[in-house]
Parts: sequence; structure tokens; C-alpha cells
Amino acid sequence: LYCLDPFYASIILFVGRAWDAVTDPTVGFLVSRSPWTRFGRMLPWILFSTPLAVLSYFLIWYVPPFENGKVIWYLFFYCLFQSLQTCFHVPYSALTMFISSEQKERDSATAYRMTVEVLGTVLGTAIQGQIVGMANAPCLPGPGDIVADLSNSSMSVGLNVSEPVISLEHTRTAYMIASGVICLIYILCAIVLFFGVREQKGEIFIFQSEPMSFFQGIKLVMGHGPYAKLVMVFLFTSLAFMLLEGNFALFCSSTLGFRNDFQNILLAIMLSATLAIPFWQWFLTRFGKKTAVYTGTLSVVPFMILVVCLKSNLIVTYIVSFFAGVGVAAAFLLPWSMLPDVVDDFQVQNPESTGHEALFYSFYVFFTKFASGVSLGISTLSLDFAGYISRGCSQPEEVDITLKVLVSAAPVALIIIGLCILYSYPINEERRQGNRKLLQEQRDNEVDSETDSTELANMV
Repeated sequence: LYCLDPFYASIILFVGRAWDAVTDPTVGFLVSRSPWTRFGRMLPWILFSTPLAVLSYFLIWYVPPFENGKVIWYLFFYCLFQSLQTCFHVPYSALTMFISSEQKERDSATAYRMTVEVLGTVLGTAIQGQIVGMANAPCLPGPGDIVADLSNSSMSVGLNVSEPVISLEHTRTAYMIASGVICLIYILCAIVLFFGVREQKGEIFIFQSEPMSFFQGIKLVMGHGPYAKLVMVFLFTSLAFMLLEGNFALFCSSTLGFRNDFQNILLAIMLSATLAIPFWQWFLTRFGKKTAVYTGTLSVVPFMILVVCLKSNLIVTYIVSFFAGVGVAAAFLLPWSMLPDVVDDFQVQNPESTGHEALFYSFYVFFTKFASGVSLGISTLSLDFAGYISRGCSQPEEVDITLKVLVSAAPVALIIIGLCILYSYPINEERRQGNRKLLQEQRDNEVDSETDSTELANMV
């Protein structure tokens, strides 16, 4: 947030996250109550939210020509963007349940969706990083830096005095250009989604249960045991990878000393994650989803430990980052791949209560954002307590130790907790296939019943 006091910036982020806690389940409830249209139930939400979301995102990066109301400006458009993004993301995620009734096709669609999402993250990171990176201001010498003379100073703290001084105005312009490019990509992707995907109004959606209240829907969804356990697994593993993702750039630049390479290191992680998603899709179809979660999530643990134990070496860091991305791919794909199985299990156990798919997905989206908010809070408080110097050329030793904990010890502990909860997750491959057969029988019976009713009406 341009030239804004860090205290107010923290308040804006905190209020935005709190607002998200309200909007995610609310949008999920409203989507589940939406009537079917000629475009489907989900796609109209995506269509109408996109222009406003793009505008609000761009205005977040725009600097208003006044000083007194800047906090209100950023707070309003940040919360507005979060709300509109929720109006896009919840229906977009829930589309998985509406494009096919076959489990294999849903799994394939989920793998494709997550591959493109990770690829989009790679492109976004590259675009934002390259545009903004050209306008990065140089680091600031801290109190512990050697500043006896200019040449000594630049050698000891790694500050290149030959670099041109970049003004804040230049930096502001770079951020606005980057946001404009991201907005164009957002619009293009929404157009492809709207015209390229068709919702199927299958039998399971024709026979929808009576509408229920918001709190009844929440109680019904969160009261389903397998869903509650999967959400807890997802929460802990997501928090682990959010801590790693949120602090790895700072760890590379401050602790490892790769100030000019950390963006490329992050790209290596995301690129390897993109390439690994098809492998994990094959793995889960061959060995089952629970086995895939254990294997994929645990595979990243050795690299989390290696990256903080080995001495600073750029080539080794790239290798470790590439293989760590393979584990990150599992964390991206597998929880979302397991969610349709939970929805199917709920429909088998509650055949009279249908049409709640958006609620299941909205809470999944909520816990993703919740993990992101908790990760941000933990990281900010920990680094502040350790004495982190913003834009400092060097950091206190306590900051290096804190960063090692945030990218290694803490994520490993959270992963172990999540996998312990996964042990009690009841939906295995046998139960999943049984649910598939039972749901098919339900659909066949409902179609037969509807056919008999139509024939009887014609006879009368």
C-alpha cells in the first residue's frame, strides 16, 4: 500500500481477512439458492462479478490524489475486491460438481484446473516480479552495517552504489502497470471460462431439496464427519505451505543472500509444481487418494529440512526448490480432488438434501483464505518480534533463525498434525466406489420415477 503507515496497512489486511470470513459462506449460501438459468447456476456469478472485480483490483493499486482518506480508500476497495473475488472463486470451484456426474471425469477436471491455476500463479509471479523488479528500490543499510566509507560499505553489505536511485513515483507506476496486465489476464480467463464451459443440469440437480436457512445449511455441511476431518487436514497442510510460500522469498534474499535470484527460485518451485500435477493425478488413480496425500505431502519434508541445513549455494537451492515444487503440487491438487468424494458421500447419506455443493466449496475457499491470514499474522508478528528491518541490506541473527523456523520447522510440524488427522478420514477407495454405485442407483430410480409420473399424466 503506497506510502501508507505499516500500522494502517496491517489494519486493512486484518479487516479484509475478517470480512472474508463473512463473505465466503454467505456467497456459498446465495449461490446454492440461485435459480437455474440458460447459462447454468454458476456461470452468471462469474460473468457479473468479473468486471467489478477487475476494476476494484486496479483501484487498490491506484494512489488517490488526497492524503486524509487514503486508509478508507484502500480498505473499501480491498474489501470490495475480496467480496467480488469470492463471487468468482466459489462458483468457479463448485463447477467441478456441475460439469459431470462421473468421479473419473471430476478428478480429471480437478487436475486440469489445478494445473492451470498453478501455471497462472507462475505467470502472475513472473509478470508482477519482472515489471516491479525493474523498479525495486535499493536496500537500506541498517545500524549493524559497516558504513565507514562508501566503497567499504558497498562491499560489506552488498549494496551496489552504481545502481540508479529509483524514485517512489517510478515504483508506483510499475505497480500500476503490473496490475493493469493482471487485470487483462483476469478478463481473458473469465471469457474463456464462460464460453468454454457448460454446466450439466443432471438428474441430481433436478430433484433439489426444499430451501433451508443459512445457519441450517452451515450446520448440515459442517456436521458431516468426513467433510469436517478433510477440512482440518486441508487447514493444517495449507497453513504449512502458506508459511513456506509466504516467507521463502525473504528467506532466500535475507538468509541465503540471493537477493537478485529469489524471484527465479520461486518460479522454479511453481514451474516444477505445474509439471508434477499430471504425475500426481496418475498416482492417485493408481494407488488411491489417501496414499497420494501421504506420499506427496511427506515428499516435501526432506527438502524443507535440507534448505535450512545446507550452506548457501545457489545451484543446490535451485535443485532443492525444484524437488520441493513436486511436493507443493500434491498439496495443490489432492485436497481439491478429495472434496467431490465428500460431497458424494454426503448425498448418499442424505438423499433428501441436495443442492448444497456451493456451500461445501465455499467453506473450502474460506479455510484457504483463513490459512493465508493466519500465516500472514504469524509471519508478521514473528519477524517483528525478531527485529526485522524493512528493506534492510542485512538482518539481525534472530531474523535468520525466525525465517528458518517459518520455512522449515513450523511447516513440518503442521504437516505432521494434518496427516495424523487424515489417518481417521473414513473415505477410502472401497467406500468411494461404493458411493459411486449408490449415487448411480439413486439417479436411475429418480429418472424412472419421473418417467412413470410423466406417462401417468399423459394417460390421464
